[in-house]
Amino acid sequence: MDTSQHMDAAAMTLITPTATLPDVARNEAIALERLGIRCVADLLLHAPTRYQRMLGWRSIADAIAGVEADTSDDLEIRGEVISVRRGFGRRPRIDVAVEDPTGELDLIFFNQPWMQKRLHPGMRLQATGRPREYRNRIQIANPRWDRLDDDASLVPPDEDAGPELHPVYPASDDITSHRIKAIIRGVLDDAVALLEDHLPDAYRQSHGLPSLADAYRHLHAPVFESHVQTARRRLILDELLLLQLGVMMKRYHRRTHLHAPTLEYSDDIQTRIAARLPFVPTDAQRRVMNDIAEDMRQPIPMNRLLQGDVGSGKTAVALAAMLQAVANSAQAAMVAPTELLAEQHYRTLKSMLADAPLRLELLTGSCQGSVRTEIQTALAHGDIDILVGTHAVLTEDIEFRHLGVAVTDEQHRFGVHQRAALRNKSSDETHSPHQLVMTATPIPRTLSLTIFGDLDVSVLDEMPPGRSPVRTDAVDQSAASAVYEDVAKRVQAGDRGFVVVPVIDESVSGLTDLHTHLKYLQNGPLQTCRIEAMHGRLNTEERDAIMERFRSGDIDVLVTTTVIEVGVDVPEASIIVIEHADRFGLAQLHQLRGRVGRGTAASRCVLIADPATDDGKKRIEAMVDTHDGFQIAERDLEIRGPGDLFGTRQSGVPPFRFAALPRDLELLALARRDAETWITNDPLLTAEPHALIRIRMLKAHGQWLGLGDVG
Repeated sequence: MDTSQHMDAAAMTLITPTATLPDVARNEAIALERLGIRCVADLLLHAPTRYQRMLGWRSIADAIAGVEADTSDDLEIRGEVISVRRGFGRRPRIDVAVEDPTGELDLIFFNQPWMQKRLHPGMRLQATGRPREYRNRIQIANPRWDRLDDDASLVPPDEDAGPELHPVYPASDDITSHRIKAIIRGVLDDAVALLEDHLPDAYRQSHGLPSLADAYRHLHAPVFESHVQTARRRLILDELLLLQLGVMMKRYHRRTHLHAPTLEYSDDIQTRIAARLPFVPTDAQRRVMNDIAEDMRQPIPMNRLLQGDVGSGKTAVALAAMLQAVANSAQAAMVAPTELLAEQHYRTLKSMLADAPLRLELLTGSCQGSVRTEIQTALAHGDIDILVGTHAVLTEDIEFRHLGVAVTDEQHRFGVHQRAALRNKSSDETHSPHQLVMTATPIPRTLSLTIFGDLDVSVLDEMPPGRSPVRTDAVDQSAASAVYEDVAKRVQAGDRGFVVVPVIDESVSGLTDLHTHLKYLQNGPLQTCRIEAMHGRLNTEERDAIMERFRSGDIDVLVTTTVIEVGVDVPEASIIVIEHADRFGLAQLHQLRGRVGRGTAASRCVLIADPATDDGKKRIEAMVDTHDGFQIAERDLEIRGPGDLFGTRQSGVPPFRFAALPRDLELLALARRDAETWITNDPLLTAEPHALIRIRMLKAHGQWLGLGDVG
């Protein structure tokens, strides 16, 4: 190996590239980089997935005695090769007999024919693995092994060191866990000596936490199992504490530095708003409306997250908030992530506000030329009371005269920066609007505390009367024809239906595509129905025309992609069929199911799937087991973990390396309490003991939390 470009170990830093470390070959450096390991710090962060208990070096006699005593630990033996021969059986194998002064055993290599040439009688080696008895012989199957010098001792030392813990690392075909362990051990002592601890000594001692250096040392080279537990606890708490400090700092800044218009909520205003709602609010809606009204009466900007399952009546709650702003001579905005959803909200609000003495407008990317200019001018003059729109509302040239409240729907599709853009939309620079963010994707409390900790949370946990429950069935592909017979029968009875497919075009993936499936249904099981396709590539006019025909009953069945996931409300639709359902996320499946059950007819959701993975099976089972969005969200969190619930791109939250929810909920609660105390006592973390933790918190979370304007 060419070591001419390798560095002196004494000059190592945490950002030293792994490619320049002594004893790391070029091909190993490339393999490490593919695993995301580029420097010494990355090596420290590459945590073991598990630990093997090993008894260390044992004589062959001790190994044989351990098998007889049913000891299940791995161990190391050293011996001299007696014979190498090709074995017989169903799988190709090489049998290698080895001996030391105390006894003899076999090393068995399955599917490794090259071992016959690499090992030969007289060679001394060490082998690691778990001994087992097979046909009255003791053997170790597929051991890890290394060649020893010809004069190496085969007699283990007398002292019994007890079981050792050996870390097992995420590895690849190009580099083994064993080799990664050796590289990490080679730099560990020097690397941990470079770590500066960001937690004050008093805090660590009061919580029984090891230093940062000891935590990483014990993570990679534990002597006892308790070392692993305390190291992981420290590193998990670190991640959660840094996040919660950022969240609490953001919250403190909002409450102390930002000002909002005070929007009164008198009995008269309350009565006028109630008169605009087309139904009597549920108790849950009334409770949440009161929370929001009270927030908006304060000079501190409201920052509230409204969670409500599909069909729980979030739009009516949002309307009440917007009307409170209008009643106080302020403007309101409602922003949705897609034109389809924005148009749905606009239609719903227009119908609720028929004959109301206010002006409601819609602004999407499709609004161009004179139409857009007219809306832009009217907004700036305060002539538009409520604006519904897409990201088009966030562009720099759109400005409100006096924005009182901004509502963001399906908020996980907007980053923090979009919310910040809304906050700066008023020409009155002394005020920030109140913000209400809504989602029909129920967020487990564990996650809402983590990601949305700077928001107050309200939950609509009650469905409006008249909503029929949706029966959910899971069937395999062989039962699909019976499912489509049911669709045809429902259409004959005057109902409508959706068929959802995962992709638009035919591909090598073998997934059901929209074009092929449309032809199959038109020429086969649904030939008596009027069928139309809908997908994201259609322009707004085409989509609008199709949806209007579907709503009016000119189309019976819509064959579609997930473009209908949100914002489609057709009470006559009583069945939704989802092809390859195991390929969709659990929250997405729940949203799609919410497209039916909006009328009085008994509704059905059919998941057609032959799941090939455990996760796919779990998602299908969860959908059949429960209709409760929050239970589904918890199940989704358990199956996929928090990093994937919304996708890192949407939430902007850096993924955790050590923490996992809901497993670490107790430590999350501790981190939250401690962060609140710290920020109360030192709001910007400028006190001397907190200087380093401030730097690390801003590096980890400053950007996605929008902390650039803090301190």
